[in-house]
Amino acid sequence: MKHFLAFAWSATALLAPATAKDTISFSQAFADLTPLQAPTDTTRENPEGLDGRVMSGYQGWFRAEGDGSSLKFSHYSKGGKFEPGHCTIDLWPDLSEYDDDEKFPTPFRHADGSVAHVFSSLHAKTVDRHFLWMQQYGIDGAFIQRFASVVTSSPHSYERLKADNRKLKLCRDAANANDRAYALMYDLSGWKSDRFEILARDWKQLRTRMGLTLDANDRSYLQFDGKPLVAIWGVGFSDDREYDLDDAERFIRLLKHNPEWGGCSIMLGVPYYWRELDRDAVSAPKLLKVLQLADVISPWAVGRYHEVDFAKGKLIEHQNADLAWCRKHGIHYLPVIYPGFSWHNMHPEQPLASIPRRGGKFYWDQFVAARAAGNRSAYLAMFDEIDEATAIFKCTNNPPTGEGVTFLDYEGLPSDHYLKLSGAGGRLLRGEVPE
Repeated sequence: MKHFLAFAWSATALLAPATAKDTISFSQAFADLTPLQAPTDTTRENPEGLDGRVMSGYQGWFRAEGDGSSLKFSHYSKGGKFEPGHCTIDLWPDLSEYDDDEKFPTPFRHADGSVAHVFSSLHAKTVDRHFLWMQQYGIDGAFIQRFASVVTSSPHSYERLKADNRKLKLCRDAANANDRAYALMYDLSGWKSDRFEILARDWKQLRTRMGLTLDANDRSYLQFDGKPLVAIWGVGFSDDREYDLDDAERFIRLLKHNPEWGGCSIMLGVPYYWRELDRDAVSAPKLLKVLQLADVISPWAVGRYHEVDFAKGKLIEHQNADLAWCRKHGIHYLPVIYPGFSWHNMHPEQPLASIPRRGGKFYWDQFVAARAAGNRSAYLAMFDEIDEATAIFKCTNNPPTGEGVTFLDYEGLPSDHYLKLSGAGGRLLRGEVPE
């Protein structure tokens, strides 16, 4: 009990504001958040557990000039510019099914000279369309990314935080409208040890303003062991982060055990080599103790391998060992499956398609390996991540062309190829189709 109390932060200490001005700005960013007015389907119960589910990560961080925010082309632009020679995306979204009011013009041009458009993740119709695709293609839902770096109390971040709150609300509404599961995922990338109080204030606002995880009308929030599931990504990485395992443990215990703000199950996004305490993982044995607080462990696999070699069986062997550890400690294991990787436009020194998709073979082989290891669920990375070209949603084979323009395409395959593979992968993991 003494150990528990040391980490069960009080609400007063956690929510202490930096300054009155910062607190006002922080609170105003949440002003538009409200609980659902009524459930979409009164007969539906909240989804429970991860067994048999394929869940995607959903960034939802793309902004466009004219979308109602002041963030211009955030997450498309580079150095404040979104034009040939200045962008961060390697895939271009296929907007052929979008309505005109969902399309935002850019300085890029297609081969025929027509204007190239992009979408905004702040458009209600667009977010609903994405969750409709999840439903149509058999993806069970999404973990909605919430970057800690957006959740700051400084006044200059007000617009970013307000936009991220709108995104979360739109995802909640779209998940309910399309009978998909969703859960919040805090990403600690870029965070610092002395800022965890801000995350606690953020959690309080989400619970108070929109009833996140508490709203009885919200029939789509994902439950695990009868409690709402919240994910925390970035625990135990060895890349010189400015927070440590003690900070992570305190935040985990807040969400799990705090009498006022807890009551959640916890999923932890961890390094791929977490069990070995090697390579991308810190070497501290404490990591394995902190991970025993988790209800779900999901190791980040993106970039950790370039192919699935069934002859050597390394991926299957690795997951078998991970699964054995998790089962021993009563923890659900959720492997990450990704279609490929490229961030050439973000980092020009890196090659285009540094981890090739090979027509979907790389993606599918990971489903086969996951099933062979005994998994029945997976985290798909990612639904809409075109910055690093891990997206599985509809992308075009007709990206912009011209000087200073370099983009990948889907190798001539239909734009829904990876959505179809995702649904088929789910059926494979559940044992509904043969390998």
